[in-house]
Amino acid sequence: MAAFIRRNEPFTCAHCGLHVSPAERTCRNHCPRCLYSMHVDVSPGDRANICGGLMEPVRVEYHSKKGYQIVHRCTRCGVETRNIALIDVAVQPDNLDRLYDLMRNPR
Repeated sequence: MAAFIRRNEPFTCAHCGLHVSPAERTCRNHCPRCLYSMHVDVSPGDRANICGGLMEPVRVEYHSKKGYQIVHRCTRCGVETRNIALIDVAVQPDNLDRLYDLMRNPR
């Protein structure tokens, strides 16, 4: 796997249309409102994946060092990835109701 490429850019969510601002302390890669992402990276930040499918949030897991992570599954190819939930941030924190729903009702 290649080295992490830091990309913290604004984007428009392909699922719900929200304009998403860059994160404060990390690289944001999912929508804070609907929690969807896009399957665009082979290695974090490289934008080298040709799939381009929507990454549906399917469950939330807890990691002792990284905290809560959203597990996304690509709606096109089925690959699963994990992304850190952005809860304690001032700018566009992740939707807590949506996170709690995924914790109670994983897909």
